[in-house]
Amino acid sequence: MLGLTEIKTGKRIIFNGEPFLVLDYQHSKTGRAGAVLRTKLKNLLTGAIIDQTFQGADKVEEAEVSKSLAQYLYHEGEEYLFMDTESYDQFSLAKNVLGNAIHYLVEGTEVTVLNWNERQINVEIPVKVTLTVTDAPPGIKGDTASGGDKVVTLETGLQITTPLFVKTGDSLIVNTEKGSYVSRA
Repeated sequence: MLGLTEIKTGKRIIFNGEPFLVLDYQHSKTGRAGAVLRTKLKNLLTGAIIDQTFQGADKVEEAEVSKSLAQYLYHEGEEYLFMDTESYDQFSLAKNVLGNAIHYLVEGTEVTVLNWNERQINVEIPVKVTLTVTDAPPGIKGDTASGGDKVVTLETGLQITTPLFVKTGDSLIVNTEKGSYVSRA
């Protein structure tokens, strides 16, 4: 069981019988009142994000989440299909469970699968991925009054801000945590 001081960002906990990931937390203590922990939790089964406040004596159980490797295959409607790299079993996860991860998934992407109670519940994508630019407006020489940036569209439909020299067909390294341009590949 975890006490208030052990609940941190990135920790996986069981809350109301379901696994959650702690996205953010704020610990506060005021005068005679007990300690309070305000958290933002992401449900690993549904993808829903909730705000939850824990009081001083509250305890939560740590979620036993195991990890395995898989490869992204394709998506069909709202379902995204993956293949376990060891057993070659295929499984799918819903678009709403994956959240922003769908913007970084291209065929063949290696992902880390989170397993809970012997079933796949979510994926973790690499911090940096390489994506191809499908649409980039031309950079006009001398157009640096706005800081020298432009918005380009990547192969997954994600739009990011890049320097003016990026053009259609370029491969870019993108930070998946911030959704931002890192460099050309």
